[in-house]
Amino acid sequence: MFNPIAFPMPHPRRARALAWCALPLIALLAGCAREVEAPPPEIRPVRTITVAPRAADNTVALTGTVQAQNEINLSFRIDGRLVERLVEVGDNVRPGQLIARLDPQNEESSLQSVRAQLAGANAQLVEARSNYERMRDLVAEDAVSRAQYEQAKALLQSAEAQILSLQGQVSLAQNRLSYTRLVSEVAGVVTARGPEPGEVVGAGRMVVQVAREGARDAVFDVPAQIKDSAPLDPQIVVSPGRPAGSARDLNVALAMDPQVTALGRVREVSPRADPVTGTFAVRVRLIDPPPAMRLGSTVTGRMKLDGPPAIEVPATALVRADGKTAVWVVDKASGTVSLRTIELGNADANSVQVAAGLKAGDVVVTAGVQALRPGQKVRLLEARS
Repeated sequence: MFNPIAFPMPHPRRARALAWCALPLIALLAGCAREVEAPPPEIRPVRTITVAPRAADNTVALTGTVQAQNEINLSFRIDGRLVERLVEVGDNVRPGQLIARLDPQNEESSLQSVRAQLAGANAQLVEARSNYERMRDLVAEDAVSRAQYEQAKALLQSAEAQILSLQGQVSLAQNRLSYTRLVSEVAGVVTARGPEPGEVVGAGRMVVQVAREGARDAVFDVPAQIKDSAPLDPQIVVSPGRPAGSARDLNVALAMDPQVTALGRVREVSPRADPVTGTFAVRVRLIDPPPAMRLGSTVTGRMKLDGPPAIEVPATALVRADGKTAVWVVDKASGTVSLRTIELGNADANSVQVAAGLKAGDVVVTAGVQALRPGQKVRLLEARS
């Protein structure tokens, strides 16, 4: 409990004297506080570029595969049960080589049947011819009537027609029997196989796919924007040691060994996009490809796209602001920075094209962008155009 006796209250006159003595001390402290100046605003050093439209390097690299210019599907002409397939994927085939066989039992039975009918028709023909010759001699002697002679002649003609019909059926049955053997008509490499032995296959169903020997293509899947930007006559990119070709020639290199190259000529551009990938197939015919460019090899091709001069900035200049792409632009008069939203065009690992948002002469920060804030003063370490 507070004890007024232990802590006596000061006399009013003494309190006023103490207050007057404290006033100079308070004024002195206030003066010291006013002498401490506020710190100067922070000036951050940054690297910049002065942007200007320039001819962009629109050379794009595409990845594709080596394919045969012509691939054919070998298939049977008739239905049947597959009993044997003699080749596998990767095997070389030659013209006349047996590829596969169907069960020939039905075709052999049909052939035997029509051959038996032909034998019976031949016997009837012999009888009809003998009868006709006899009637011809007898009608000349008036031993038989003219009607009997005409009847014998008609029977002979009918027997001859029957022979021709059955001979055609025999040829057809022989062909069907031969169709149970699938023989290659081209030289090439088997790239795909269809049904397995034991399956019933329909006429025209692919049994094996053969890539024909000879011309080869490099096939590239090209996005729509690149396809639309490609010139009608792509600019050639000649590899070292190779002569320049026509305006539609391209340089194609083996992905595993870029030193293995070949010139290629754009042969076909698909007018329809792939329904899954949305890309367009571009076939480039390889001109004298080296042996290392085997079927299925991965290759790269380079092509220069058409395009007007564009403003490019380094990828390090980009920042995200409110979910949009922006850059820091320096105000030359005040030495401060501000964010400016831009629209991007083509891009690669090092630089991007600016479709909208910048104009020639703008100073863009390229290094130190993450430490900036709107209105901050900066000091330019390097300005280059």
